[in-house]
Amino acid sequence: MVLPVLIIWLSLLADRVAGDPPNRYHPVAWLGRFIGWWGRPAVYPEKIRRFAGFFMGILTAVLFSLPFFILDFYLPVWAAIVAAPFLLKICLAWRCLEEHVANVEKALSLDGDGRSEVGMLVSRDPDSLSEEEVLSAAYESMSENLTDSIVSPLFYYSLLGLGGAAFFRASNTMDAMLGYRDERIKIGWFPARLDDLLNFIPARLAGLSLVIWFAVKGSLGDARAVLKRDRKKRAGPNGGVTMSLIAGGCGIAFIKPGVYVIGDKKRSLKEAGADIRDAVRAATIISAVILSLVLLAAGGIVFRFLLCL
Repeated sequence: MVLPVLIIWLSLLADRVAGDPPNRYHPVAWLGRFIGWWGRPAVYPEKIRRFAGFFMGILTAVLFSLPFFILDFYLPVWAAIVAAPFLLKICLAWRCLEEHVANVEKALSLDGDGRSEVGMLVSRDPDSLSEEEVLSAAYESMSENLTDSIVSPLFYYSLLGLGGAAFFRASNTMDAMLGYRDERIKIGWFPARLDDLLNFIPARLAGLSLVIWFAVKGSLGDARAVLKRDRKKRAGPNGGVTMSLIAGGCGIAFIKPGVYVIGDKKRSLKEAGADIRDAVRAATIISAVILSLVLLAAGGIVFRFLLCL
């Protein structure tokens, strides 16, 4: 189990150093184009849209993850050390999250308008948002995607190897593109439910990592209070966990106008930006440490079992 642990840390290092390639070279962008091709509700009669979403959703996840499973199985150790970190990095996006939020902050500082940048992160209409609400949308995306874009891929790699991480990335991308309560509601129902299921445990792992961080920082009481009060304000069973902990631990409020307020506004998001970024970074490292320890412990158990045979 030493090799998977090494690959986890090398993939995080590769992400921090290299970031994401341009979309024309990124396999997840190719995946998105494939989903965009089949994920058009108008293509299907209304009666079969749920089935189409189920069938094409499973097919998409299998097709995307199959090469990763094959490479994971057949790569020799020396090749895995070189290639596997970059293959796993394809399935996660840590630096990219920070870059998108930094672009919003930069646009606001230069011309007071980060709406076009925040439109790349969230589905809400950015034109009606105030500066604080623009920042809220950006930092909400970072807080929620601590699970979706970082901890979940690492978790499924630890559990099922590269194929597991790729299967999750396909599911999450389908949910991001189709999981909305509009004309896509039927075709996107299965991808949305699958994403909720796959993110359930990783969201709690990310939450545990944030609890550890805020305990060190001395703000655990506030984080837990907001978690208990506000985690269910966010639709779905997972996003509210990390969002409420970060809101409480950093002393800020995430505001989606007319929908929810998560946290208590003790200071502005502009003031708290560095603390939010630090919390996400710390939770990433803590989650990776926890998964590494579990992998090493599991390897030790298997080794002792083999000795007894």
